[in-house]
Amino acid sequence: MSTGEELLRSKGLRVTRPRLAVLDVLAAGGHLEVDEITRRVRERLDSVSTQAVYDVLGALSRAGLSRRIEPAGSPARYEARVGDNHHHVVCRGCGEIADIDCTVGSAPCLDPHTAHGFEVDEAEVTFWGLCPTCQARRSADE
Repeated sequence: MSTGEELLRSKGLRVTRPRLAVLDVLAAGGHLEVDEITRRVRERLDSVSTQAVYDVLGALSRAGLSRRIEPAGSPARYEARVGDNHHHVVCRGCGEIADIDCTVGSAPCLDPHTAHGFEVDEAEVTFWGLCPTCQARRSADE
């Protein structure tokens, strides 16, 4: 497995302590908001600004080392799972997000009939519903 330093260098990025710390945080998993990433990075480094974390996340996303997702009505979130065109399911109750492997089938949103001249290389699909915890809460309230 590649180290953070090797990953950064392979994409032509300078190796810095903030970039390594953000990569470590993202590698731990999840779909994290910038505030949570910043909090976790600060546990690893003496000092880092929120703006520095935004800058690192932008560089990592442009380089294909992280993925930014922004479900409707939610702040941007970041994850380390990249390059596989997976999708997400979002809980309408608590906002929890989980990965869903690439959807297959002939739904129009996955294989557009007319792409208006675009060369389509990815479909971003977000499923919405209630997670098991919110379903249990709903049942208890009924």
